[in-house]
Amino acid sequence: MSQWEERRLERNPKRDGDHRSAYQRDKARIMHCASFRRLQAKTQVVGVGIGDFYRTRLTHSLEAAQIGTGISAQLQQKYSELTDYLQLDEHLIETICLAHDIGHPPFGHGGEIALHYMMSDYGGFEGNGQTFRILTKLEAYSPNDGMNLARRSLLGVLKYPNFMSALSNPACHPIKPTRFSQVKASEWHPPKALFDCDKDAFDWVLSPLSAKDKAHFMAFASNEDKLADQQANKEHNKTQYKSIDCSIMELADDIAYGIHDLEDAIVMGLISQAQFSEEVSTPLSTMEIPFLSDKAFDIETQLFASEAYARKNAIGALVNCFITAIEIQTLNDFQDALLKYNAKLPQPYQAALQTFKRFVFAHVIKKPEIQLLEFKGQQIVMALFEAFASEPLRLLPKNTAKRWQVAKEESDELSMRVIADYISGMTDEYANRVYANLFLPKSHRITDK
Repeated sequence: MSQWEERRLERNPKRDGDHRSAYQRDKARIMHCASFRRLQAKTQVVGVGIGDFYRTRLTHSLEAAQIGTGISAQLQQKYSELTDYLQLDEHLIETICLAHDIGHPPFGHGGEIALHYMMSDYGGFEGNGQTFRILTKLEAYSPNDGMNLARRSLLGVLKYPNFMSALSNPACHPIKPTRFSQVKASEWHPPKALFDCDKDAFDWVLSPLSAKDKAHFMAFASNEDKLADQQANKEHNKTQYKSIDCSIMELADDIAYGIHDLEDAIVMGLISQAQFSEEVSTPLSTMEIPFLSDKAFDIETQLFASEAYARKNAIGALVNCFITAIEIQTLNDFQDALLKYNAKLPQPYQAALQTFKRFVFAHVIKKPEIQLLEFKGQQIVMALFEAFASEPLRLLPKNTAKRWQVAKEESDELSMRVIADYISGMTDEYANRVYANLFLPKSHRITDK
């Protein structure tokens, strides 16, 4: 067994007759964990409860996993010797894609903004960092090591391999407002980072790497030279590298977001064909991608056709267009093969995918109706956090209150992290119910029927 297949806590003795690979076991753990099931009731783009067609975090993760295995199969066909050398594994890629969103809180980015604001004095909050924390510490598959996944599976979810303390740019955050309604989302976006309190698990994951590779893997583009001009600098520092497995997962995530979420927007009437023609079709026509300029298969007409099968055919064709274009690039700065190679879209295809993503962001996510829901969720999460932080032993569930007490003995930061863990694990519906029971009159409370 290679170092990358090792687990922090090896089961001893192993189960009789279990002939699964390390990554098949990891996939099963993800699919059967509570955090994964909760994704069925967490917002992807459109708020949960508005309709029954659109995607949730769960269906998005399933689609990303399907795309990820498709990318893996394509790369194995194109680069058979290299992928054999890298031991590229479809079960591993599927595991990483299924797991990539399990740390995201209720109410999408509204919930993330709210938790980062409430945790800004206690180490911050970010969905990808919470995913790593769930996998390595919180899910109850082991006493202290979370889901106890194989090292390579954990490396694959590390989209941003550095910590809040290193990547946070103070210029991004203003002085805290006195009222929750004054918290502006644009001023409280978190850095894409891990939590400093999870450093032990991170160090274990990277332990097979040389000191040089580890330092370079954690490198980031710094904004320190801009700090003198506080107004000009409104970005956090950002890491630059990821493993081959993570690069495949990120491409699968982007394709699912840019193409499959576009389908939701079309079906629900959130975008018009005229908008798509001006902002997507016209730019795509200049990008030298044969499939997208093929007049015999007019993507725009197919997407907005009244027949559902035509739209489905167009969505599938677009996904296939991007999957089959993906290549493997070499990064000569690394010694370890898992970091030395990355999956990448050629420039025209990357530009095309960014065009789809920008369109979805501008006309769906930024739509006032969606932002109203996000803002409402943001207020709910901040109010819940304030309530639990003021009376933790009174309001938190018994097991969580016990964790809070243990953490409180170590530091205020760790005790607040327990509250963030609890709220981030809520579904949209459960957060709404807890909020209603805490703050609304009895006649307005949400009850199970």
